[in-house]
Amino acid sequence: MEAMTNHYRPKPRASAWAASIAAAVATLGIAGCVNYAGIKSDKQIAPPSAYETKQSLPAEGGQWPAMDWANQFGDPQLRKLIDEALADNPTIDQARARIEKASSSVGTANSALYPKVTGSYSWTRELYSANGSAPPPINGTWQSENNLLASASFDLDLWGKNREHLRGAVSQEKVVEAEAEEVRITLAASVASTYNQLARLYVLRDIEVREVKNREDIGRITDGRVGAGLDTNVERQTAYGETATSRSSVSELDGQITTVRYQLGALLGGGPDRGLKIANPSLGEGASIALPDNLPADLISRRPDIVSAYWQVDAAIHDVKEKKAEFYPDINLSAAAGLDAFGWGKFLTAGSGQLQAGPAIHLPIFDAGELRAELKGRYADFDYDVATYNQTLINALSDVATQVTQIHSADHQLVDAQQALDAQSKAYQLALTRYKAGLNQQLQVLNADDNRLAAETAVVNLEMDRRTMQIGLIKALGGGFDASRAGLAANGETPIPVASGGTETH
Repeated sequence: MEAMTNHYRPKPRASAWAASIAAAVATLGIAGCVNYAGIKSDKQIAPPSAYETKQSLPAEGGQWPAMDWANQFGDPQLRKLIDEALADNPTIDQARARIEKASSSVGTANSALYPKVTGSYSWTRELYSANGSAPPPINGTWQSENNLLASASFDLDLWGKNREHLRGAVSQEKVVEAEAEEVRITLAASVASTYNQLARLYVLRDIEVREVKNREDIGRITDGRVGAGLDTNVERQTAYGETATSRSSVSELDGQITTVRYQLGALLGGGPDRGLKIANPSLGEGASIALPDNLPADLISRRPDIVSAYWQVDAAIHDVKEKKAEFYPDINLSAAAGLDAFGWGKFLTAGSGQLQAGPAIHLPIFDAGELRAELKGRYADFDYDVATYNQTLINALSDVATQVTQIHSADHQLVDAQQALDAQSKAYQLALTRYKAGLNQQLQVLNADDNRLAAETAVVNLEMDRRTMQIGLIKALGGGFDASRAGLAANGETPIPVASGGTETH
């Protein structure tokens, strides 16, 4: 934008400035032919009530997860591990860095709302040509020039372009803050799930250790039967092989336990050795499962991914408004005052003063469709963000419903699995007793033991799976996040209501 300058002229009166600016704006406004007519969007974010959830997400009088949700499992070490992961972890540091960057963008956008003042000083030493344009006595001599200038400029922002840019930057900062909360919740849930996996492996290892003893007992019985001529060396070798297989299973589980410990060490933000120092888990069942009332409506403020998607839509709206403001005259006021003189003798005298002031006005008249194309792009971003929000809400509702269904299914399966384990344990004891008495063959005992082992393993896996699902449900319900407490809450029943005419402004 070209600045109109007046050197060594009297400062124009404010009324004359206002009249000049008004006339220029009116003239350019009439002349301007670039407009955004016909470019709009009718997309809207969906309220939770738009989706049917009464059967899958019934009101059960439950509570939303608290920030200390890990305490319900009765293992103090789990809470400490989660706190450690959240306190010093590269993943968390990355999220904090993104917040700082977004905050700096807000500061930059905010600065555009205020006048800019700069100062400069220059000193030059120059030999002027004797045959050039410089008049005597300057021509043909060395001269020093001192130039001191203070400048100020201010964008009037008549159409709110800078204000919309600031609002969009604030919304983007909230997007990043919500994403950081999602990182925190995901990390905490990952630590808990991996810790539960460690607990699973230790329980399975205990089962296999007992199984080694069972197979050794069968082997001793077989040795006695071989001595009595009731069994052959085939049964003896079979018993030895079964015992070795059980010992191999213990070794395999030892390797898996070490691997999971390494994974926990990485989640805690430490090296592999950190995982080796974790004590054996002692997790309990956790709290009973009951969904909160008014779940679909309140979920939008409890899930940070939904909150993040909301603020992304809000930022897109401000981006559209910012781009629309570029279709209107852009007016900047600038002024500068200072001193300019050859040498030092007259530098600080009134005659060396310099003053320049005036408005700069810009209006797009013909740009070959560039602004309209850019506005269409902003609307496309808005439509995409609206669709992303709606899909995020759908996924969140499905996530909660899925976790609850799986937990209820696991509860039903556990009843049958426990009955199966009781029956298979009795069958094994009967087969073992009959084998000792010479009434059964070895194969019947081994088969009964395999069935008992499979039933016991099934019960353990269901119990551990249920706890993993419970952790998943806690995460699906927001993991203790509350947009109001985090300063990220939206206003209104639907976070961003959009008028039927779309998002057109001005």
